[in-house]
Amino acid sequence: MTDGSDDYVYDDVTGEWRPASEVAAAAEEKAVAVVDSAGSALADGDSVVLIKDLKVKGAGQTLKQGTVIKSIRLTDNPEEIDCRHDAIKGLVLRTEFVRKR
Repeated sequence: MTDGSDDYVYDDVTGEWRPASEVAAAAEEKAVAVVDSAGSALADGDSVVLIKDLKVKGAGQTLKQGTVIKSIRLTDNPEEIDCRHDAIKGLVLRTEFVRKR
């Protein structure tokens, strides 16, 4: 038995009460790192550079290679990032088309 210093959390996957430290450790192992086209890890707030020209659907514009996108936000999908550009709001880019600056 434990000394009672650890909180317990109900694990929906196993259907058991488990120590919170075990659940947190398991969540860290499952966390998928978001990487750019060169394999560098991306985080919220990073700046990225486009590696090719991209036609933006609905905006009628093309973002040119070398365009800097500042202050990205990670999404639930590890292959996409949410960002803003001066001319385009609500822009979602695939990580395969960006490189960390």
